[in-house]
Amino acid sequence: MLLRDLGEAELLRRLAAYAPPGQLDDDAAVLRPSGDAPLVVNTDLLVDGLHFSDATMGPEDVGWRAAAANLSDLAAMGCGPVVGITVGLVAPADTPWAWVEGVYAGLSSALGHHGGQLLGGDCSGGDQRMLAITALGRVGAGVIRRGDGRAGDWLVSTGPHGLSRLGLALLQRELPAPQATGLGEPLRQRAIAAHRRPRPRLDAVQALAQCQPPGSPWRVGGTDSSDGLGAAVAQLAGGAGCVAELNRNALPMPPELAHLPQGEGWCLGGGEDFELVLALEPAWGEALVAALPGCQRIGDLVAPGAGDAAAAGSLRWQASGEPVTGHRGYSHF
Repeated sequence: MLLRDLGEAELLRRLAAYAPPGQLDDDAAVLRPSGDAPLVVNTDLLVDGLHFSDATMGPEDVGWRAAAANLSDLAAMGCGPVVGITVGLVAPADTPWAWVEGVYAGLSSALGHHGGQLLGGDCSGGDQRMLAITALGRVGAGVIRRGDGRAGDWLVSTGPHGLSRLGLALLQRELPAPQATGLGEPLRQRAIAAHRRPRPRLDAVQALAQCQPPGSPWRVGGTDSSDGLGAAVAQLAGGAGCVAELNRNALPMPPELAHLPQGEGWCLGGGEDFELVLALEPAWGEALVAALPGCQRIGDLVAPGAGDAAAAGSLRWQASGEPVTGHRGYSHF
């Protein structure tokens, strides 16, 4: 059996046998040192030719993106302050120092914006450039988990989806010239920035805590959308034992993107937007949508009915009940 036959989800399921039960179910691991706020630890890899390329981004963009991807996982677990990151660097011996210097400048810039510091790491020669980042942060008001959604919750997105994939398409000149120019320069630049310099939504975690209804216990289902909006929603629905019903008229994407033939597919499955996708009780969801610019309700979690053909973890359109397709998202294998 090869990894491409297993796929990423099955690989993680099998690896989970070597860890305590539930340890690999979320975006990161939660440690609970006595007397301290819970510590969240996450590790992520960026591989040349798979996650970044000299054709689409410079070394400082690579460094920023490497840090942001890991800090996004901290945000997805409910982290407030970022402690820092360690960096493992693998590079061929003929790699220019200027490239390494640029990567670390990008890492430092991202930490300067979002908090934390470079804690250390390791370096090694190899045939292919790779960054292995471990990020550490402290939980803020409460832990966010993929399995904490419930039937009746609103599904909420903290921002737009499909922009990073659009940015990649523009950088790789995938779009016909009329489509590309018709988007307008502001959206073009916004999409390229979304691909090269994503923002970990630590600010959304702060807003989430401020919007918690008085007297309500902390219960937030959530994950980030690095592998795609549809994949994130499916994880929340599966963890809750629910079906996700999406409002097709409320997909979180710029209107100009919706006019492209690829728009809906890129919104659902383009990946690498690094927004948070949350399952919240309606009062909390309503408060967050009102308080956080760009945040919107995209659907609901519902319990599968008797005789319902839709399995837990599946997605369907709210109005028609038809299955949502084209949301598989990114797969590493």
